[in-house]
Amino acid sequence: MTENIMEKPNSAKVCTLQSSFEPGFVADGDYVIGGIFPLHYNQEMPDLNCTYRPSAVKCNGFDPRAFRWVQTMRLAVEEINQSDELLPNHTLGYKIFDSCAYPLTGQRAALAVLNGLDEAYSHMCTGASPLLAVIGESGSAQSIVVSRILQPFRIPMISYFSSCACLSDRRKYPTFFRVIPNDDYQVKAIAQLLLRFNWTWVGLVRGDHEYGRFAVYGLLRELQGTRVCVAYQEMIPLLYNRQRALEIMQVMRSSGAKVVVVFSAEGEMTPFLRDYMKQNITGIQWVASEAWVTASVFTGSEYYPYLGGTIGFGIRQGHIPRLSDYLQTVDPQRYPTNPLVQELWGALYGCTPFPSLGALLPPCSGQESLLEQHSAYMNTSSPRVAYNVYKSVYAIAHSLHNLLRCQPGSGPFHNNSCAQSNNIYPWQLQHYLQEVSFSIAGEEVNFDLKGDSIPYYDIINWQRGTGGKIEFVNVGLFDGTKAAGKELVIQEERIIWAGHQSKALVSVCSASCLPGSRKAVRRGEPVCCFDCIPCDSGKISNQTDSIDCTTCPEDFWSNTERTACIPKKVEFLAYDSLGIALTVIAAVGACLTLAVLAVFLYHRNTAIVRINNSELSFFILLSLTLCFLCALVFIGEPTSWSCVLRHTAFSITLSLCISCILGKTLVVLAAFTVAMPGNNIMKWLGPKQQRAIIFICTLLQVVICAAWLIDAPPYPSRNTQYELSKIVLECSVGSSLAFWCVLGYIGLLACLCFVLAFLARKLPGNFNEAKFITFSMLIFCAVWLSFIPAYISSPGKYADAVETFAILASSFGLLFCLFSPKCYIILLKPEKNTKQHLMGKEKK
Repeated sequence: MTENIMEKPNSAKVCTLQSSFEPGFVADGDYVIGGIFPLHYNQEMPDLNCTYRPSAVKCNGFDPRAFRWVQTMRLAVEEINQSDELLPNHTLGYKIFDSCAYPLTGQRAALAVLNGLDEAYSHMCTGASPLLAVIGESGSAQSIVVSRILQPFRIPMISYFSSCACLSDRRKYPTFFRVIPNDDYQVKAIAQLLLRFNWTWVGLVRGDHEYGRFAVYGLLRELQGTRVCVAYQEMIPLLYNRQRALEIMQVMRSSGAKVVVVFSAEGEMTPFLRDYMKQNITGIQWVASEAWVTASVFTGSEYYPYLGGTIGFGIRQGHIPRLSDYLQTVDPQRYPTNPLVQELWGALYGCTPFPSLGALLPPCSGQESLLEQHSAYMNTSSPRVAYNVYKSVYAIAHSLHNLLRCQPGSGPFHNNSCAQSNNIYPWQLQHYLQEVSFSIAGEEVNFDLKGDSIPYYDIINWQRGTGGKIEFVNVGLFDGTKAAGKELVIQEERIIWAGHQSKALVSVCSASCLPGSRKAVRRGEPVCCFDCIPCDSGKISNQTDSIDCTTCPEDFWSNTERTACIPKKVEFLAYDSLGIALTVIAAVGACLTLAVLAVFLYHRNTAIVRINNSELSFFILLSLTLCFLCALVFIGEPTSWSCVLRHTAFSITLSLCISCILGKTLVVLAAFTVAMPGNNIMKWLGPKQQRAIIFICTLLQVVICAAWLIDAPPYPSRNTQYELSKIVLECSVGSSLAFWCVLGYIGLLACLCFVLAFLARKLPGNFNEAKFITFSMLIFCAVWLSFIPAYISSPGKYADAVETFAILASSFGLLFCLFSPKCYIILLKPEKNTKQHLMGKEKK
């Protein structure tokens, strides 16, 4: 920080440093670039007592991984300075500062990198800034602060690890570039990962900074309209608070969400995960953001039981050939005054090469060998963030190289001018930085108009390695340049999940609804929490987690499992057990009637046959035979002719039968009343008159049936209303009025017969047929009166069965009541088959 002190009106301006903040590493060069790295991940804030000058923020928790990034930047600068092709005859210098992974100390680093090292750098206050660009920062919160400080000076910065989508806003951060993909791509990748493994109930944990806030916001935006729901959102305080962390862990322990997505930096996660392990919480599938998915601080064997199986999206790895050898050149003997190197030794070996009074660590020589087991520092097999640092330095070098190659008169600036090589302004370098495009290790490096780079991630899985330590295994990739739906490529068979399982954990609020059921969202809960309701009859769902059940087409019905529509069962009065029984009964009835007819024909000259008008008896037997046979028309699949025949033939034959009985009743009544003086009734009931009565009564029924057939004849129909799961094939009557008129006419004839027979029941004679006619009509009326409610209430094929049974029952009633007494006398009591006995005039 500088202050201009005006001693006199004409005195020169004097730059005075208000506070000293030494860089971690510094090197001179023709062009200077800055570097800001989180060499510590924790801070100790000074007390706010303003009675004395406050001390600086104290940084704790040395990070060997970030120290490796610093050395990568130094290596890149050395390679460029030694190159004959890139920036020949020019050198790069650098100033590297520690941000302590905190915005406040990041601000201090930004101001320090702008200032000179001491007051001797007076040229800092005049002319172009010797600082052309800054490599930094790691965290998005720190990058926001640093970018805002550099913005008034138009100094471009390239971040190697800040992925917040907010930094793509060119109006707020016009000088910001980055070689790490925008978080919009990362949250898209994480959303696809959650959907890929059907993790529909997840927890979100973020750091208290812009990176975490924007990442969570972006993920929630991506998850809108999907089947993934967020069970909880928690925030780790920027200044770590153990009590708050324990509250977050209690939420994680009690929640049904077994998958936790974390957008946080390594600094906040380190103390959080230490407390997490102390709470002995297991069974959590961590989904890590790129900020900590490759953090070597978590590779210790003690972390595996709790973090093994973690999956996340890491920065694309690269290859830096000389990095391993370069890292081994850093030791306390070469940098005896550098406190960062001493802290490195303390972190790697737990000792101090330069013991002093009050030292907390035991002394060591400082000549210890850097071995591969020091993975936090020496892991160079698959550099990711370090590779981004490497690309950032080369991006600046290529941009500066292009600037210096500018030909006068063809430059991009005012009047086609070029920048002056000895007085380059940072904004001039930014122009070339925006246009730069080069290849490094086969990878194309460039920036879009927002300063973002190519969206590409490796999918990292934490697996047990040698010695029980965690290894970062590449199990797939996400390429944001591919078409939608094809960005994510995962080798699932290589993944080891939480708990060292070979199958992914299940993390759902409610188990999936199987086919045959539908989801019913619980009131007041997220859409991922639902009950599974079986589909109603006639509806199906053939997919898992169906929102609704689909109604089957009219001629189809759901199967038992409600997973498929099957053709409805077609039902009619077929030749099954019921149909066969009715057929047998009808055949027996017809045969019995024909047998009686045969008996009557054989004994047609006997008294009992002749005395009761044998012609009418033969008509009755023939009509009864037809009635029995009509019952057969009701059995079998309905057709057009069977529907017409079954009702008309039955009604006409039954009307013929009742008409004959009516004629017989009239004859009986007249025969026993003819002896009354002056009674000439018999002359009106001769054979011709009887035939006329039968003909007229039957003709009326024929006329009704003809009108019925002409107006609205019966027809076969498919009835789906009686039982929704079946199609009942039946004969629709066509006209209900005609149907009931037919039955009503038969009932009228039957009632008339009954009344006349009842009046003649006490007439003299040993064989008074009126009594048997009365009884037969009583049975007939009882059958058909009970038929009406039974027919109306019977479903489907049983309506036809009821009508068939009524025909057979009434026919048997007439057959037995009218002819069994006569057959008894004819066959068993022939001595009574005389006119005298039948008239009651035999001698005693």
